[in-house]
Amino acid sequence: MNTDDMLTVPDAMAKLKVSRWTLYKLMRSGELGSVLVSERCRRIPESALSDYVTRLCEEAA
Repeated sequence: MNTDDMLTVPDAMAKLKVSRWTLYKLMRSGELGSVLVSERCRRIPESALSDYVTRLCEEAA
């Protein structure tokens, strides 16, 4: 995996079109995987975002 596969919080917010509060709620609940890079730096793997969207689509079907 390279760093291009990791999204910042603003990048993930834009892709999902959700607020910062909603994104952090998803991460806290475990619905959206994330990685703590440093004490105050969190990244969301592209694969975690893709898995989350896939789960939403499957639940909606």
